[in-house]
Amino acid sequence: MSSVSSDDFRDSFFQECEELLEAMQDGFALMVSGAHEAETVHAVFRAVHSIKGGAGAFGFDALVAFAHHFETALDKLRSGDLEAGEETLMLFQRCGDHLADLVSAARDEAGGPLPGGEELREELDSLIGEQPQEEEGLPAFEPVVLDLDAMGEAQEGPGSISILFEPEADLFRSNNEPALLFRSLERLGRLEARADLSRVPLLEDLDPEQCHIQWQLGLETEESEGEIRAVFEFVEDACRLEISSLGAAGLEDGDLPSLEDLISVSPEASLLAETAPPPPAQTAEKTESATEKTSGGPPRGAATATIRVDLDRVDKLINLVGELVIKEAMLSQSIAQLELPSENEVSGGLESLKQLAGEIQEGVMAIRAQPVKPMFQRMARIVREAATATGKRVRLVTQGEHTEVDKTVIERLIDPLTHMIRNAVDHGLESPEARREAGKPEEGTVILSAAHRSGRVMIDISDDGGGINREKVRKIAESKGLVSPEADLSAVEIDNLLFLPGFSSKEQVSELSGRGVGLDVARSEVQTLGGRVSIASTPGEGTTFSISLPLTLAVMEGMVIEVAGQTMVVPITAIQESLQTRTAEIHSIGATGRVVANRERLVPIVDLGETFGLRRTPQNLDGHVLLMVETDSTTHCALIVDAIQDQRQVVIKSLETNYGHVHGVAAATILGDGRIALIIDPDSIIRDTVGAAGADLQLQLAR
Repeated sequence: MSSVSSDDFRDSFFQECEELLEAMQDGFALMVSGAHEAETVHAVFRAVHSIKGGAGAFGFDALVAFAHHFETALDKLRSGDLEAGEETLMLFQRCGDHLADLVSAARDEAGGPLPGGEELREELDSLIGEQPQEEEGLPAFEPVVLDLDAMGEAQEGPGSISILFEPEADLFRSNNEPALLFRSLERLGRLEARADLSRVPLLEDLDPEQCHIQWQLGLETEESEGEIRAVFEFVEDACRLEISSLGAAGLEDGDLPSLEDLISVSPEASLLAETAPPPPAQTAEKTESATEKTSGGPPRGAATATIRVDLDRVDKLINLVGELVIKEAMLSQSIAQLELPSENEVSGGLESLKQLAGEIQEGVMAIRAQPVKPMFQRMARIVREAATATGKRVRLVTQGEHTEVDKTVIERLIDPLTHMIRNAVDHGLESPEARREAGKPEEGTVILSAAHRSGRVMIDISDDGGGINREKVRKIAESKGLVSPEADLSAVEIDNLLFLPGFSSKEQVSELSGRGVGLDVARSEVQTLGGRVSIASTPGEGTTFSISLPLTLAVMEGMVIEVAGQTMVVPITAIQESLQTRTAEIHSIGATGRVVANRERLVPIVDLGETFGLRRTPQNLDGHVLLMVETDSTTHCALIVDAIQDQRQVVIKSLETNYGHVHGVAAATILGDGRIALIIDPDSIIRDTVGAAGADLQLQLAR
């Protein structure tokens, strides 16, 4: 018989908490938008209720106590005693953030209360108009006998209900206890119960992970069948439950024998009487179902079966697939050297192997792909905190939440996205007074969207603020010595000054900004992911930051080139086109500078061989190829290469992890012949070679 450790249950609890917190945030988003039904409030309540129950089972007292306050206020909301006003929903969202912090603290085993918790509890108490009963610490285990015969006084009612209750193993695995369910039934009326022990096997044949007891319950009550079923709401998928009416005659003493030495429960179990979570196997399904009912998603029956897999195992599988791609390339090159006939069985088999390897690769990458929704939900909290710090009213609108990205990309994107969100609230949106004067609503809007475009992931952060004050930005840059007063800068170039290190438009240091650290760090972090950042701003209408990212950090499509006898790879996403130098219109600028006329613009030429110290730039470019590339700031440049060998998918190997940072190099890969090829970083090469002012500025000065 397999055993499950307490650590496994603990890990399962925190995994379920992530799903429950996500369902809670979904519910709050619907409630704030006004497009919600009563089931949305119930879904939020159930999420907090389930977290509280599981936390009690593991002795997370601080989490249980706060969740109890939060749950009480939510119960008032779903019962109609509270209205879902703007201030109430803002308070609930802050409480949800604090609940998530408590879950994280419990996971990390951090001791002591978290800041802000007591203030939130006081606000909740003031909101509901009463002080909820405090949860006491969990006492030591001491079994007591539960006498259901002595439960309360009989209630007069129109009829009686017969209940057949047979729990399954999952009910106990989720920390539920039949005795506590019976106590909840006792609150509805007079209860009598009998346990059927006929199926309990001998001790030598007993399976301790199975329940062999069936209960027959008789309940005299005025409540409806729906109220009775509500008692079993969280366990209905982990038990056999049959409810039928006995008519209006009522229960007579002796109709059902009393329970004799039936159940022993500990005092700590009584703390969980109203807090037991749904079974682990059902939690995600139940919360997903509750969310979909309010958002028009697929019915519960259409839920996809899922399993949880250790991320390290997925990473190992991805590495193995990468090695498979490398071996396939090596095999292809070896067969090509044999100079076999064009149509042969070996080449045909290799082509099939190549296709199969590609399908395996796509499947493995899909396993690692995760929707950006959890990250977007974290940004909702950043918006609320930034709005509170600046005294502004801000509404966050999210689009494309189900766009999938490599999990590693998501994890490393959180910090730069946080910088940009805070920048949008602090710098982009005007104060409520300024918005009124401009004829705008006092509440500003920040739009966070994600989508797949041309094999990459595009994430946009837009605001409806006043746009970039380019005159002010120019003056600040000049005062800090970041740009020459004589420089003739275009609007795009002025906007890109915001990314320079040390630039800040804030005259005073605040909680959010003013130290000159932010957007430059954000762009650097995005670039380490192989991404690009661009700005588009319209005065009086707002600003949009666009982040372009690769779908994965494991494999990329690249152009294999040759430069001064060295083989390199250029990311295909950076290349716009290639030109033959013999037909290109090339012009000289100054002593060494050269540009090429391309599509009604002049583009500077950069030699990769000279950049890496492999040679001097050749004067005669005949026989070379120009690769037209575009940087994150929409700066264009032409790279001199000797030849283009192939276009293929290459496996990305981190150079910094295995060697160190190399200027102009993003990573490395292994070619089919076993050699290592460098994957160049066009952005850093062009930025440093052409200059901070940008290629277009240099061309304007040349004219």
